Amino acid sequence: MPTRILPAVGDADAVRSVTTLLSQLPDAEPVAPVVDSTQLVDTLARLAAESVDELPEVVVVHERIGPVPALELIREVALRFPAVGVILVTSDPGPALFQAAMDHGARGLVALPLSYEELASRVHAVAQWSVGVRRHLGSGGDVFTGAGGTVVTVSGAKGGVGTSLTAIQLALAAQASGRPTALVDMDLQTGDIASYLDVQFRRSVADLATITDISPRVLADAVFRHDTGLALLLAPGEGERGEEVTDRAARQIVGALRSRYEVVVIDCGAQLGGAGAAAVETADTALLVTTPDVVAVRGAKRAVRMWDRLQIRKAEETTVVVNRHTRSTEIQPALIQKITGTLVAATAVPANFKELQGAVDAGRVHELDSRSTVKQALWALAGELGLVRAAEPGRKAGRFRGDRGATGARRRKDGGG
Repeated sequence: MPTRILPAVGDADAVRSVTTLLSQLPDAEPVAPVVDSTQLVDTLARLAAESVDELPEVVVVHERIGPVPALELIREVALRFPAVGVILVTSDPGPALFQAAMDHGARGLVALPLSYEELASRVHAVAQWSVGVRRHLGSGGDVFTGAGGTVVTVSGAKGGVGTSLTAIQLALAAQASGRPTALVDMDLQTGDIASYLDVQFRRSVADLATITDISPRVLADAVFRHDTGLALLLAPGEGERGEEVTDRAARQIVGALRSRYEVVVIDCGAQLGGAGAAAVETADTALLVTTPDVVAVRGAKRAVRMWDRLQIRKAEETTVVVNRHTRSTEIQPALIQKITGTLVAATAVPANFKELQGAVDAGRVHELDSRSTVKQALWALAGELGLVRAAEPGRKAGRFRGDRGATGARRRKDGGG
């Protein structure tokens, strides 16, 4: 049986060198190379969605792949596609890098310039390992073979614009539609999701920060299972512990959650740290919540520009959500889109705090009345973002499981954008 090998190489000269040598290996079946980390993960996810047997046995990652650094990319592949063996190609094959590569989940390391004998030996060994893993685990076991969950980050243009409430309601909508959902509080020093949902907890996201291999059991121990079915990974009760969650830890945590849940909603708050930046960078959808006033819109514009300068996310890859919207305000969604250069969600959230105050003060926002126009808009936003599962035939439109009378994902005509 031929060994399928997927090269992940960004440099054009390196692509030719790697693919030429791979094509000469006995029983090798090199597939078309991918040129960056995003394309690699997307390709593996597409193949895994068909069957784990469609995945290549070996992935060869060049050290200059981007935009995600090679070691972080290897960790993500190892977490999401554990039956795929990864080989790192590097110009620095010293013991320190070798150990780091192994810690991140690589199965081998090959030095530059490439040697036919060394490459053939590594590919053969890693391919045998991959085949052995698949034979041992079969079609069952604890291997995730799906395309990976959808990750949505929710950030605030400034404090007090409704970031946490938005994140919570999006997660509730996804969960109520039948999609297993995790809600993460990455506002590490001032996170309030536990207060909004009346939760007493012992473990937090900080407890995962120093763990190099987040197994399903370790993740389950850190997650709080809410009455609504949501899996909650909460900010630490002691704000200073937030410093323990580095950008590397955040990438690993998000990768582990993505491999376990169909939807992962992350509340990043209004202050951008390393962990929040890593989450925004790796998200499928990055939301930025603002209110239609001068100060908040300036904050949104400032945040978008900072994300672009730091190469976290481009403006056109960011979606602004307008909260507390009224028809009478001078600043409408179309103007916000022009000012920020971002996309603006078609669903605007109306200004009606009176509907929320009782549920917020009681810490029971998950019990918000389904007749609430704010809840209806936020659940409609979840539908716009593709976070809710389509209604089953025969189910009354607009009702999700676990939500009595909840309004489903229908768009507001006056959303504007």
